[in-house]
Amino acid sequence: MTDFQDIRPLLQRLWPDPAKENVTAYEIAGALSLIFTNQLSPVQTGSLLTALHFTGWDRRADVLAEASAAMRRHAAKIDSSRLESAIAKRRRPEGKYGGGLCDIVGTGGDSHNTFNISTTSSILASSLLLLAKHGNRASTSKSGSADLLMSMQPKPAQLGRITPDTISTVYGETNYAFLFAPVFHPGMKYVASVRKELGWRTIFNLLGPLSNPLGDAVEARMLGVARDDLGPVFAEALRIAGARKGLVVCGKEQLDEVSCAGPTLCWQLVEHASGSVDVEHFTLEPADFGLGAHPLGTVSPGREPHENAEILRRLLQNELPPDDPILEFVLINTAAFLVASGICEADASSMGPGDDGQVIRERGPGGGRWKEGVRRARWTIQSGEAWKQWNAFAEVTNSLPA
Repeated sequence: MTDFQDIRPLLQRLWPDPAKENVTAYEIAGALSLIFTNQLSPVQTGSLLTALHFTGWDRRADVLAEASAAMRRHAAKIDSSRLESAIAKRRRPEGKYGGGLCDIVGTGGDSHNTFNISTTSSILASSLLLLAKHGNRASTSKSGSADLLMSMQPKPAQLGRITPDTISTVYGETNYAFLFAPVFHPGMKYVASVRKELGWRTIFNLLGPLSNPLGDAVEARMLGVARDDLGPVFAEALRIAGARKGLVVCGKEQLDEVSCAGPTLCWQLVEHASGSVDVEHFTLEPADFGLGAHPLGTVSPGREPHENAEILRRLLQNELPPDDPILEFVLINTAAFLVASGICEADASSMGPGDDGQVIRERGPGGGRWKEGVRRARWTIQSGEAWKQWNAFAEVTNSLPA
């Protein structure tokens, strides 16, 4: 029998007015930590998640920052010196990108059932950046990031074999790694049934994108949120957590990607010479990337994972028309991710065969070189480099012990 801890005193202060009761983000993170070690009863777990949801405290920047830190502390332990040594061999700094790990992820739950954009963008970007893609199976759509990659042909990725012990081996062969949430956050299994029975989205739907298990090793990240009121909250949570580079995006349609259909609200972390970090807000449009707009209906196949995997394969093998709506949707998101990393600040370009070296220096909203991002993103497909990185990743995961 598990010995559960009693958090009734905190629960009584959390409802109805936690501010009046001087509840702190640190206390909430401490209570959530008990879940990861199976020290909280299902009833008290449900009560805690419900109180946080209906007071709105699960959407506060300080609470998200402290809770995601707690979640990372309870993640499976990785040999950081071995990982750093594997990363160091692949590090390719360029522009203002230092060669560190990068992640692109969305909160999900936007009900638009668009194609797996951030997952596809992560593969393209791995041609130029080191990727630590944090993801899971679908919770609200048919095809989550993990479902997609485990359905890829001719060789599905074996995501469950990437563990704290094997991740350095993966980076030995490719710039791309996928951190499958159930493997790296084992404590989440203790809350799974409670989340399912509650029937609404809880703080854990928001913590995933902020809780990459490689944590401090992540240099830059792009996060998509499905509600625009969460944009400034996520940006501030990243800032509180010590991030120096980050871009939070929300399509005007309440889409957790950069929208291909119209305006996208953006919140970018900007580091000053003094070392302080501020959040700057601006709006992007497809035209800022030099591309046309496409209605969301043209990029929402809403298909099964194996069908989306075939679209991904065709995209990576450069079989889609150059103005295909899904391709252009992927290009603008990859471009935004590349801009967020700092790599588009390079004034010279030698990506490899097929790169004419003509950097597009034009700047758009927020001072970003969005069109240069698209130029680089197109190169990753046309050169075959994105397919090469994907292939190496699929191969190495299949060679790992089952």
